[in-house]
Amino acid sequence: MSSFVTKHIAFHTPESELDDALTSKYGSLDQSEVLAILESYANENKVGKNFIGLGYYDTLTPCAIERMILEEPDWYTAYTPYQPEISQGRLEALFNFQTLVTELTGLPVAGSSLLDEGTAAAEAMNICVSATGKKKFLVTEDVFPQTLAVLKTRAYGLKLDLSIGSLEDLDDSYSGILLQYPNRYGEIPDLTKISAIKQNFPEVRVCLATDLLALLKLKSPGALGADIALGSSQRFGVPLFYGGPHAAFFACQEELKRSLPGRIVGMTKDTRGNNAYRLALQTREQHIRRDRATSNICTAQVLLAVVAAFYAVYHGRRGLLGIADAVHGLALRLQEKLSSHLTVKSPFFDTLAFEIPDNEDLITEAEDQGYFLGSVDGRVLVAFGEGHTHGDVEALGNMIIGHLRRVGASEDKPGRMSIPKSYLRNDSYLNQKVFDAKDETTFVRYLKSLQKKDYSLSSGGMIPLGSCTMKLNATCEMLPLGFKGFNSIHPFRQQVPGYQKMIAELRQMLLDIVGLDEITFQPNSGAQGEYAGLIAVRRYFESKGENNRNIALIPTSAHGTNPASAVLAGFKVVNVACNELGEISLPDLEAKISENRDNLGVIMVTYPSTHGVFEDTMPSLVEMVHAAGGQVYMDGANFNALAGVVNVKDLGVDVMHLNLHKTFCIPHGGGGPGVGPTVCAAHLAPFLPTGGNHFEDSDGLNAVSSAPFGSAAILVIPYVYIKLMGYEHIASATKSAIAAANYLVKELESDFKILYRDKDGKVAHEFIIDLREFKAYGVEPAHVARRLMDYGFHAPTMSWPVPGTLMVEPTESESKEELDRFARAMRGIRAEISRVERGEWFNDNNPLVNAPHTLSDIADWQHPYPIAVGAFPAGMDGVGKYWPSANAVDHVAGDRNLVCSACVGG
Repeated sequence: MSSFVTKHIAFHTPESELDDALTSKYGSLDQSEVLAILESYANENKVGKNFIGLGYYDTLTPCAIERMILEEPDWYTAYTPYQPEISQGRLEALFNFQTLVTELTGLPVAGSSLLDEGTAAAEAMNICVSATGKKKFLVTEDVFPQTLAVLKTRAYGLKLDLSIGSLEDLDDSYSGILLQYPNRYGEIPDLTKISAIKQNFPEVRVCLATDLLALLKLKSPGALGADIALGSSQRFGVPLFYGGPHAAFFACQEELKRSLPGRIVGMTKDTRGNNAYRLALQTREQHIRRDRATSNICTAQVLLAVVAAFYAVYHGRRGLLGIADAVHGLALRLQEKLSSHLTVKSPFFDTLAFEIPDNEDLITEAEDQGYFLGSVDGRVLVAFGEGHTHGDVEALGNMIIGHLRRVGASEDKPGRMSIPKSYLRNDSYLNQKVFDAKDETTFVRYLKSLQKKDYSLSSGGMIPLGSCTMKLNATCEMLPLGFKGFNSIHPFRQQVPGYQKMIAELRQMLLDIVGLDEITFQPNSGAQGEYAGLIAVRRYFESKGENNRNIALIPTSAHGTNPASAVLAGFKVVNVACNELGEISLPDLEAKISENRDNLGVIMVTYPSTHGVFEDTMPSLVEMVHAAGGQVYMDGANFNALAGVVNVKDLGVDVMHLNLHKTFCIPHGGGGPGVGPTVCAAHLAPFLPTGGNHFEDSDGLNAVSSAPFGSAAILVIPYVYIKLMGYEHIASATKSAIAAANYLVKELESDFKILYRDKDGKVAHEFIIDLREFKAYGVEPAHVARRLMDYGFHAPTMSWPVPGTLMVEPTESESKEELDRFARAMRGIRAEISRVERGEWFNDNNPLVNAPHTLSDIADWQHPYPIAVGAFPAGMDGVGKYWPSANAVDHVAGDRNLVCSACVGG
């Protein structure tokens, strides 16, 4: 362990150096005190009716979904479904989400969610450029302003030629075009020209940013000839949440499926021939592509995609269409009421845009009455949603007419504006059984049946995933998400003093813990935090006239998204080797710096390392890079080994990101949401994304997500966590996490080779078990991972960062009893491997290669070893045993025959 960290962390004694000022400043509060503070803040945020629109709409979350998903730890404490045999519930829910998206978009392939609409649009632009090799991209001027801002940032990083114009400006010099359907003014553009344009320019990809509720009535993107459709599923039952978390959707034509960003859930078979779900096309994972990646998407928005999917299941096709008709009907009624005063020139679905004199006075008057109206390009927006009523139409109509009469506006009679029949869809959709209308009893039973198929921190046990920091979230951390003053606020509201106070406090607490000078909460994943930090570094160098500094040094041990983020930010990646101890090779680093000294921009380093040790090389590394004029980016994914005991500024770090869904207890949600704020030193602060109306910034180069504060609502979770813990107990948690890892190393080192340790034989908060020696006996890491399911555990991180290994992170929230249970399970597996080594069991037919064992196996036992050995290993009994819902799934067959949505009747 490095001398710097040893100075601050004591393994065998509770005494260690703490910052007395911070310990005094941040004492721990009890639950009632923290909740009272947040309740008071929520009450300061005026709750009214939102008509602002621009991609965020009023919706009603069914009570069954709110209570049984959003507030249910079995759903929100599960991890990304990399182990499909114990993730069948949320995989099926995501499969339903994909089916919903493919049906409404009319496109054959959909992903299981992206971060938000703006970043999904940026991913679409990436695909178009990659598919055609052309660096020009066209976006129409009527897209949502926040989407345009995100596109500008992405185009800056990738050095793309982003043009703003109209469909008529398209020619074959462009890689693609993005249109909004309906657009920022609520207008439904005439897209019948797309087919003709595709004939004239067949290589140009057409992307539509669209709305799932509108697509229940309007012609689908697929029917119009689009290659890609994207948007937000927020209005399918997900609260406004002040901007997030919300699940974006993304669908494409078959030919683009291997470029689709993020994850796809596919159907395959398990070893018993039963249908099973799994993550498909995993070669697309960006940690495999590294600097050849076209996307750095890592965290998705699984929990929110699950909510949207169940919203569709709850209402069924007829219910959804009824909601769409009702929303459109309210907009029509307001247009009719105002028809003798204001002209609407284009067909619309749910949003009306009016050019009204003195519109700021009208917006203020409406706000005083509890109605929040939108504004864009000088027009007033009235965007209807599910929770609005005919009474709202009357109140708003009278208010607008009164204002127009006061300002002396003229009157005319343009009449009713209906959607032309040629714009309406005439195909059949959502005819799968899952979207049949359901009574609540049937719905709840279906929901619970999926929930029971998943392993989570609450229903299973420890999830010892290295690098993922799966700690159980305190219930009271989640409660404020139910406060109306937090979950019903539109992200473009200006006067939200409660949110502003909470965010300002959280900002200062995190800065004090980290030791740097400024933070942005806009990135809604760790990889996006990397991207935002690297964009800041690039812009910093450009401000100094050093545009040539475009080299990013990245150790081969770095987190997988590091190279992808660097490429997206415009850097050229140069790899730095590691030595036999797994540490960054200083001689190779010195050589790479020497080769690239004049162009060196940044080094991206993970500390403690991805190999699970505190490297002594860190001080020398920082000094060498700074001496060459470069910046030091520290990946904060392993901050759970530093929080409260290390001041990052003392390490010499210039910029880093924090994974609030790791160290600071935001739940992983079965694969998302996440929050990855970027933290930096003062000299980089001017170049971070801002937290205001970021799409109005003059240069348009600092938006990395759609909402000003990203997934703002879940910032309440780390706020409660820090307030409950206090500075002293955050430090204690860090020491406990490191102690837990080192305890397990001692328990397991006589049975397994521990791959990397420091010179004192210690590890950080995680460690790597080397399984490569067992390959000779037919035992792979996947077999050990699945066998752990029989013992009642989720597997550690498998074959990353070193192939043929398991990376274990126990976290501080697990008891000694649970650590001992895991150690017994691993020793039991080692004993089973020994039986294979001795020839007592066949290499290809033993409890390891046949794992996991299910209830179906029990009913039809076909193995040469006893049931007790296979299904109840190491003293496991049937009381409280976790049963996987699928046998080992066939990944190869699933990729060869990709099925990512249900056929009719399925």
